[in-house]
Amino acid sequence: MTWWKQIVKVVSSRLLQFIIMILVLSFVTFLLMKITPGDPIRTILKVDDVGVTLEEEQQLREAYGFNQPILVQYREWLSNAIRGDLGDSLITNRPVMDMITSRLPATIGLAAGGIVMLFIIALPLGMLGAIYENKWPDRLSRLIALAGASMPSFWLGFLLIQLFSLHLGILPVMGRGTFSHYILPSITLGIAMAPMYIRLLRERLIHTLKSPYIEAAEARGVRRSRILIVHVLRGSLISIVTLLGLSIGSLLGGITVVEVLFSWPGMGELIVQAVMQRDYPVIQGYILVIGILVVTANLIVDIIYTVLNPQIRYGKEGL
Repeated sequence: MTWWKQIVKVVSSRLLQFIIMILVLSFVTFLLMKITPGDPIRTILKVDDVGVTLEEEQQLREAYGFNQPILVQYREWLSNAIRGDLGDSLITNRPVMDMITSRLPATIGLAAGGIVMLFIIALPLGMLGAIYENKWPDRLSRLIALAGASMPSFWLGFLLIQLFSLHLGILPVMGRGTFSHYILPSITLGIAMAPMYIRLLRERLIHTLKSPYIEAAEARGVRRSRILIVHVLRGSLISIVTLLGLSIGSLLGGITVVEVLFSWPGMGELIVQAVMQRDYPVIQGYILVIGILVVTANLIVDIIYTVLNPQIRYGKEGL
């Protein structure tokens, strides 16, 4: 079976799972929004500040369909969402789809910058730890991984802002514009995610370096650098790709803190405001889009599996 046929097989086998996961996610989120304490209608009317009659409140509730059963509300929302209509914000009256699409590129760009920085940090430290096992470079890489895992991302971001923006004045502290605006938030995300990749890469490389075929390659006089890059590192990529697929969800969840900290105009600020204002359509649309991104990212990981190792047979080995 050629590689492109294998990719088609992967996509087709995951399509039903994709649809089911999105439906379950959207329904659970919709249900949770309805049963949590609070009332968005009272938020809209600001009943704490302005006197509103019960009749006016009931009219607005009927206008938004909040007086209907939950299943009826969900069916109506889902039928509109399939057509690309996620409703309007209860607070700004803007279409939710426009609010999300205007901010989504900034979030995806920052996530990509964090992943790039993650590999810039993790690859050399993981390789150093494996090559110099139990020596000072290995101890240094493990110490850095421990320090990165121990620091909350918001605290690390504050330290970077204090050093590079306020003290040295060489990098911007907030906003999104030039390449320099990406550096500090990307470093914050990369360091927050790097420790588990450093540990995994170190363990996988140590295991691979002790394999018989590596010893045979060294005996044949193959250069050490070629062994490390072509054989050892390539053999460990599947584990790294697996971890990356599993951590996409936590990346997109943790990016909210970084976006708020650096005043990044992504979806983080949007969802924080929506939660505080109980803007149901925005919250529902945000979670739906994030869910689609996570499921799509895992589908891409499955495709990368096929490219890295065509011998993998999906559906037969449980991958």
